[in-house]
Amino acid sequence: MGSAPEHVDVLIVGAGLSGIGAAYHLQRAFPQRSYLIMEARDGIGGTWDLFRYPGIRSDSDMFTLGYRFRPWLGDKAIADGDSILTYVRDTAAENGIEKNIRYRHKVIRAEWSSADSRWTVTADHDGETFTVTANFLFSCSGYYRYDQGYTPKFTGTERFGGQIVHPQHWPDELEVADKKVVIIGSGATAVTLGPALAGQGAHVTMLQRSPSYIMSLPERDAIADRLRRFLPARAAYGLARAKNVAFSTAIYQFSQRYPQRMRAWIRGMQERWLPAGYDIDTHFNPTYDPWDQRLCLVPNGDLFRAIRKGKLDIVTDRIDTFTESGLRLESGQSLDADIVITATGLNLLVFGGIELSVDGKDISLPDTMAYKAMMLSGVPNFAYIIGYTNASWTLKADLVCEYVVRLLRHMDSRGYAKATPVRDPAVGTAPFLDFEPGYVLRALDSLPKQGDRAPWKLHMNYLRDVPKLRYGRVTDAAMVFERAHRSEPARTPH
Repeated sequence: MGSAPEHVDVLIVGAGLSGIGAAYHLQRAFPQRSYLIMEARDGIGGTWDLFRYPGIRSDSDMFTLGYRFRPWLGDKAIADGDSILTYVRDTAAENGIEKNIRYRHKVIRAEWSSADSRWTVTADHDGETFTVTANFLFSCSGYYRYDQGYTPKFTGTERFGGQIVHPQHWPDELEVADKKVVIIGSGATAVTLGPALAGQGAHVTMLQRSPSYIMSLPERDAIADRLRRFLPARAAYGLARAKNVAFSTAIYQFSQRYPQRMRAWIRGMQERWLPAGYDIDTHFNPTYDPWDQRLCLVPNGDLFRAIRKGKLDIVTDRIDTFTESGLRLESGQSLDADIVITATGLNLLVFGGIELSVDGKDISLPDTMAYKAMMLSGVPNFAYIIGYTNASWTLKADLVCEYVVRLLRHMDSRGYAKATPVRDPAVGTAPFLDFEPGYVLRALDSLPKQGDRAPWKLHMNYLRDVPKLRYGRVTDAAMVFERAHRSEPARTPH
């Protein structure tokens, strides 16, 4: 007879930016609680450990992408990937989190038992099955597949005599100097790669089917730099963070209310950066409104500067086929290429693809509804982190962690073993995300729903979420608490 599986109070899935933050909040609030992090890869960092392509950087400022509890001390507000990875690793090391991480443990399935008031979680570890039980399950594994990026089906790829590379799987020794490089895509990855490869001596063409909104942002934050000269690090960081939250929120709200004025403002900025007479209408004028998809930010206008210097060209067209020497476009134009980079997006995979079941019944995510954008209807003692689409990921991650801590404290104080959001059938449904990038649209049918009213309606608004998630009550009509071995639910007064 085998021994009982290891048991922990909280199991965290993922040792990236979110998972390390979750561990910090849990051990600070509950020093006597046990927790474990299961990480599918062999290192800390998540996204910042996976992506290694040239120029990889944040597309948010580090005063909001950094943790609320740990000031960002780097010189650059728009930081490179290695600096962000170091920041996450240092956070784990300084707080003794590393000892609680199990690397190369990919969680496959999690089964909740109401009789036992716990999860039984199955993971794959180097081909062997590993099982652990937990009172609470916290998914911090992001939203996309780590093992496979998205590449559309292009005709003729088998004829191409050069190399085809996806940024998610960047070869360590790829040489681009004096090579003709075509980057397919117009999103954050493409606008990051273009200037970086041009700086390595490549002849770069960015081939886009349709344009994105692209704005320049200073690499350094002048106000934050001045604050640091006169204030302690934590105070300066807090003020810079508040300033940047207010600015980004204002930009988003302005875009939603006055899209044509925002479009004109972006165009005016681009005209100042680009060569006189540049065809902005073709290459930088999307058909959708600002913030229907995420804005692309380029530090110090590096993309525009590469265009001005003649090191980078943009072509707006559709691919007809790959050829032996490059690409033929629907317009008839041909692009020669030694290397083609498919910066064509991600494959969305919520909760790392974990199979969930409750009391023997498998959970179908499209049949669930998101509660406060952090729990699921009908799924007990389970929380997840999915960041904002219009602001820094970590802003939402910090709020969710703080809420989970307060939820667990409430359960402890009342002797509850189980907390389950229960959906009211009268609540109407809507898509999980009101956001239009391809990776979201391709996966909407596999995602939970959101509701048409609180606490089921999602708000991509940090300032609106702060009073609710950081300070608001954890009890409401939708949350059902139960004690162990009792069939009668306890609804806390609200």
